[in-house]
Amino acid sequence: MKAKILVIDDDTSLRRVLEYNLQEEMYDVQAASSGEEGLYLFGKSQPDLVITDMKMSGMDGLMVLKSIKERSPETLVIIITAFGTVDVAVEAIKAGAYDYITKPFNRDALKLTVKKALQFSGLAEENKRLKSELSDKADFRSIVGSSKDMEKIFQIIRKVADTEAAILITGESGTGKELVARSIHAGSGRSAGPFIAINCAAIPHDLLESELFGHVKGAFTGAIKDKTGKFQLAEGGTLFLDEVGELPLDLQPKLLRALQEKEVETVGGTTTVKLDVRVVAATNLDIEKAIADGVFREDLYYRLAVIPMHLPPLRQRRDDIQLLLRHFCIKHGADKVAFDKKAQTILTNYAWPGNVRELENLVERLLIMRSGDTIVFDDLPEKICNDSGARGSASGTGGVVNLPDEGYSLEQLEREVVVSALDRNHWNQTAAARFLRIPRHTLIYRMEKYEIAAPQK
Repeated sequence: MKAKILVIDDDTSLRRVLEYNLQEEMYDVQAASSGEEGLYLFGKSQPDLVITDMKMSGMDGLMVLKSIKERSPETLVIIITAFGTVDVAVEAIKAGAYDYITKPFNRDALKLTVKKALQFSGLAEENKRLKSELSDKADFRSIVGSSKDMEKIFQIIRKVADTEAAILITGESGTGKELVARSIHAGSGRSAGPFIAINCAAIPHDLLESELFGHVKGAFTGAIKDKTGKFQLAEGGTLFLDEVGELPLDLQPKLLRALQEKEVETVGGTTTVKLDVRVVAATNLDIEKAIADGVFREDLYYRLAVIPMHLPPLRQRRDDIQLLLRHFCIKHGADKVAFDKKAQTILTNYAWPGNVRELENLVERLLIMRSGDTIVFDDLPEKICNDSGARGSASGTGGVVNLPDEGYSLEQLEREVVVSALDRNHWNQTAAARFLRIPRHTLIYRMEKYEIAAPQK
């Protein structure tokens, strides 16, 4: 079977030379003209080897290398770098590159390096096993993102997927909580079992218990036959409780008992049913506030959140927006469509209150209404252009930030905002989190990230 090689280079002529030489050796070659496109193709085709140029506009080769290694440590990456930049090559090796070649390169040296890389990976002997492993992780790799926040999410998924721990995923609507839940299921030992999802906010209160636990015929008016609940349907697999924060208070003890005892009692029934189900839950609510307000049980929270995960909103991972634009264009059958630089800037600066879901909806609409293969500023909705800050710095923040002309570190700015909010609220973390309109655990994460501590009295 042919080895699959992904070539990433924004130099058209060099990219074609690489393709030709590798195809001459009977390799299955895919090519990408940017780092963003390369990562998309990597997740889609899962190549055996990646060859990427180091210096590219946008996402450079080092960023591509680190992202690939986070997602798939076993994939080998060869870096192409200019002659004389040994320090760059050394940095790439330290970051996990298998080898590097300098340009201009000798075609025989290229072929030999590639051959050694594939031999090193044990491609011939391990091809079947690797394909099986990669197939199991397909859903994980379909999550689009290369920002630091998303790389941390990838790390958590890898660590927790093949465990039995209950997981609570928090984050705003549209951030992809169900996609992460499906990825965890796909990477677990339960992947051959069912993945059953239920939206706790979308089902009427008086029907939710029956949906979860099932009922017997005659249990209530309208119960004309036995019904199997979602817990039983998920036997041997994963049950995803979406919007679990909306679960009625009187139903929470029953869910807690099902999680603790690993058994359910159907509505109107007299016997219990033992369960083999892993539960992953999600909510867009501030659960700690819900507990403080008495609308969510603290003991249920700790049972659900053995492993807590927080998905960042899109506005906090703007580095992923260009990658997502490309992803959605390809997903909707418009792989030749591109966004010009001004349109990309507007979309990157927009706050995206609806997160990734809103971005996909916009891309789909733009693709339907477009008049050509390039989407420009004038194609964008007026509201997004007005809210993105296109007509002045920091207009999206209401003018509370005045940035210097020479630029400013985003991380430093975020640190100053966190310190200012804490100071304003006398270093009360709950009050500061409420002031910043974020969950308290997100504030604590930022404090740890930036090594922020309350001043000594």
